[in-house]
Amino acid sequence: MKHYSVMLDASIEMLAVKKDGVYVDGTLGRGGHSLAILKRLDRGKLFVFDLDQTAIDEAKERLASFENVTYIHDNFANIDRYFKDGTIDGIILDLGVSSPQFDEAERGFSYRFDARLDMRMNQDSELDAYQVVNDYSKEDLIRILRDYGEERFAKAIAEAITNRRAVDPITTTWELVEVIKSALPAKELSKKGHPAKKTFQAIRIEVNQELASLQKFLTVFDKLLKVDGRVAVISFHSLEDKMVKTRFRELSRIKTDKRIALLPSEIETPRYETIGHKAIVASETELAVNHRSKSAKLRGIKKVRD
Repeated sequence: MKHYSVMLDASIEMLAVKKDGVYVDGTLGRGGHSLAILKRLDRGKLFVFDLDQTAIDEAKERLASFENVTYIHDNFANIDRYFKDGTIDGIILDLGVSSPQFDEAERGFSYRFDARLDMRMNQDSELDAYQVVNDYSKEDLIRILRDYGEERFAKAIAEAITNRRAVDPITTTWELVEVIKSALPAKELSKKGHPAKKTFQAIRIEVNQELASLQKFLTVFDKLLKVDGRVAVISFHSLEDKMVKTRFRELSRIKTDKRIALLPSEIETPRYETIGHKAIVASETELAVNHRSKSAKLRGIKKVRD
């Protein structure tokens, strides 16, 4: 299946790539955004992160003609381990799971294929979907399904999982799908869309600690940017988008006490400004060729002073 990079043109335009700049693709995937950046660089450099070694290996083939790219098998949340303060011109994050990961049955990401419960982006990680499903308490399962999957029937599904695993472990994706279906009312099962989608999303987010990674990144990226440095983030989940929106708003506003009168020269200006007034969503043209873009939201921020 062909892989499309979500909101490619809009996100690269947001970065305003400088030919001699230093850029980071924190979510390499199959290298679509990286390729677009590299085509705009001359003496500049690109550093790419990914937890999935398979993704890195495949992207290396796609980007083989470029010598100014460095591959880092690590979580983008650890970006501050690799760069000094004030050294990066731009960072891009595409927080979605790449299509090839969903299409590789043995990775256990998709309810479309029967495979062992896995869902690890980093195959060296100890925590996998099997452990979440079979070892987490019912209360933790409810929390994960409710918060990460926005699943209305979180309690019922968690109860079905705990009842089933008390008899035998739930080992495969299709076994989990059947348990989920057994917990849902007939009216819900008749709705458009797969009944296991929200549960699988929630478990994947937990396995890969996706929200924790994003939160850590959002606390460290600002010190790494040069003046005029930019960050573009594509999110697919309401919690992700809320985290990005909140952090960008914090950085681009100055808190003042309205009870204290200040002269214009005394008013501090923000160090950052958001790029655009609201999130950018995929165009109808993109949606026609890439359904993954449907829930995507793109937000950007620019550093305007130290």
